[in-house]
Amino acid sequence: MTDAHPSLETARRELARILARSAGGDGLHRTPIPGLTIYRSSGPNQPACGLYEPAVTVVAQGAKRVTLADEAYVYDQAHYLVTSVDLPVVSQVITASPAEPCLCFTYALDAHRIGDLMAELQPAAARAAPVQRGLAVSPLSAPLLDAMLRLARLLQNPADIPVLAPLIEREVLYRLLSGEQGERLRRIAVTGSQAHQVARAIDWIRKNYALPLKVEELAQTVNMSASSLHHHFKAVTAMSPLQYQKRLRLSEARRLMLTEMRDAASAAHQVGYESPSQFNREYSRQYGAPPMRDVSQLRQTGGAAESV
Repeated sequence: MTDAHPSLETARRELARILARSAGGDGLHRTPIPGLTIYRSSGPNQPACGLYEPAVTVVAQGAKRVTLADEAYVYDQAHYLVTSVDLPVVSQVITASPAEPCLCFTYALDAHRIGDLMAELQPAAARAAPVQRGLAVSPLSAPLLDAMLRLARLLQNPADIPVLAPLIEREVLYRLLSGEQGERLRRIAVTGSQAHQVARAIDWIRKNYALPLKVEELAQTVNMSASSLHHHFKAVTAMSPLQYQKRLRLSEARRLMLTEMRDAASAAHQVGYESPSQFNREYSRQYGAPPMRDVSQLRQTGGAAESV
């Protein structure tokens, strides 16, 4: 960020100092502020599959790359990431060092709270815009960074959190709704919109990923036609409902083998696979190695578990 505005750079450096003190070691760290987490990595790492939930992430130091299907997004000190729905992705730290670790600050987004704030704001003019991806990167503005910094400062004064955190979090939502990604978030929060219907379909698949998926029945559940659901689901997630379900199943099977010591057959059965050979084929295609070999390699390298 050598070309950044001085005030932005000063705020970013202060945020990095606070996050470094609050995080301690590498990994994901929850904070006393509900919905706020810190991620730290002292160096670039291997691509890791996981589930990104609705959130805004500001990078105080370093850079990350996230891949959705075959689309890559890079976010760094000058850009923030917004995820508006649950998305199975591959993420990787690409810029970090022991002297300057990658430091990310993530605030979970709640569609109901976004809707409540929207109800108080001047209604935005209706626009006939297509359904958008559920993930996007935008330039980081000074007002959004300032709000996130003030939220981070509360970590140094925990007694202030109950009173001040809700006020600052409300401002964060306001800055997001007023910014480049406001339309993306509004569409997810508006009941009856196509984006909201897709979000409901995503929620159903996530809760029932081990069950057989019939797109026609899912479409009826969210009040869409099967063709409309398929089209808009892919517009939001970059994959079909069946592809989305498969990613969740494989991710959970991997977690079961890695953290609960399941064998491949039992893990495959638990996540909904009826054919072990099909599970082995799809797992190898997704992770680059057969199930047990992949899990053995993860254990040797200290790979992280996943969950859905």
